Amino acid sequence: MSIESKMTVPNQQSSLHQWLDYLLAIHPSEIDMGLTRVSAVAKRIDVIDLAPAKVITVAGTNGKGTTCAMLAAILRQADLSVGVYSSPHLLQYNERVQINQQDASDDSLIEAFSAIETARGDISLTFFEYATLAGLYLFKAAKVDVIILEVGLGGRLDATNIIDSTATILTSIDLDHQEYLGDTRELVGREKAGIFRPNCVAIIGEPDLPMSVTEYADQTHTSLYRVGHEFHYHKDQNQPALWHFESAQQSYTDLAVPRLPLANAASVVALLSHIWPHISQQHINQGLQQAQLAGRLEQVSEQPLVLLDVAHNPHAARYLAQQLQVYKGRRIIALCGMLKDKDIKSVLATLAAQVSHWNMVSLNNPRGASAQALCQALPNDDCRQHVSEFTDISSAWQAIQATVNANDVVIVFGSFYTVAGFKSL
Repeated sequence: MSIESKMTVPNQQSSLHQWLDYLLAIHPSEIDMGLTRVSAVAKRIDVIDLAPAKVITVAGTNGKGTTCAMLAAILRQADLSVGVYSSPHLLQYNERVQINQQDASDDSLIEAFSAIETARGDISLTFFEYATLAGLYLFKAAKVDVIILEVGLGGRLDATNIIDSTATILTSIDLDHQEYLGDTRELVGREKAGIFRPNCVAIIGEPDLPMSVTEYADQTHTSLYRVGHEFHYHKDQNQPALWHFESAQQSYTDLAVPRLPLANAASVVALLSHIWPHISQQHINQGLQQAQLAGRLEQVSEQPLVLLDVAHNPHAARYLAQQLQVYKGRRIIALCGMLKDKDIKSVLATLAAQVSHWNMVSLNNPRGASAQALCQALPNDDCRQHVSEFTDISSAWQAIQATVNANDVVIVFGSFYTVAGFKSL
């Protein structure tokens, strides 16, 4: 007897919570790479062709979420209606599907799930595939002008790749999810390049591009617009709040430096110069200043300064370390929880020189690393003399509060689960 036959299938009157429990239970694995099953269901619910909406697909090891947030904010300033599909969520599942910067309602998601459930028949779908199809279903129903799809894992075999996009952005390429994407940057790059489409533009924010990406672009007749080649950006030396962008298509001086990573803002502006060249610098500036994303150097307290960041791989840790240099001379206290399938040693080594005291937390998740394992992964004995272990985020935060000073900086990082757990305290 299958799992599904033992379960009560939810309906339109069921709660979103009941639906999510059902979706988690019916497919044997969380990740099941391949597009055959999800494509078949997408055709049945008529979401393969999303015209006349323009579709922008965003892939990369890091920076996808912030890129999507900045692009959506600018397009909204320019009065376009925008749907954004992203993952994972931090606190509420509804965050995964946004229309005009508003999370999807429970009722709309239930309607989408009901339609998918009816259409799929005996085709099995993962939790992520259901989410992707629900997003596409709601964007089509809302008749949005632009659909922004954040790739979940890789690109080539990710559920978002059933859609032929108008243009793509590739933010960064580094090692993560090696068991699915490969253990070299060449292999990872080829997986991510799988989102490219013939005769379409791909904006490349990765400065050190693997050959596999350019080779696949040549094969598919994709036009690459690469940072440092076809477009350039730099901060203003005299006015640090401003930056400049140059390409053959468009040049801007005196753009506002966003709260989110500038490298990703440059990729967004490069895309705009190709697809929406009429959007004014005023709208770009307003969008960049307005854009924010939970869990990306998110400040939740002033004294002490508490920052939340979902950095969980070496590439993201390097960016976080760079941002923390601003606080040189202040005591930096880390609250860290990570998944055991991540490159824990490299992440901790990257930040070790800046952290005065570590508070390691065991994550209450089957994939969670223990606080003890995190302590053992620290690069040297000196670090291990300044570390505390905790079984949960709440007790770690209580201990930090008892010793923290107003001038200290607390960085909560290591996983979406860590940041979400802290935010829900």
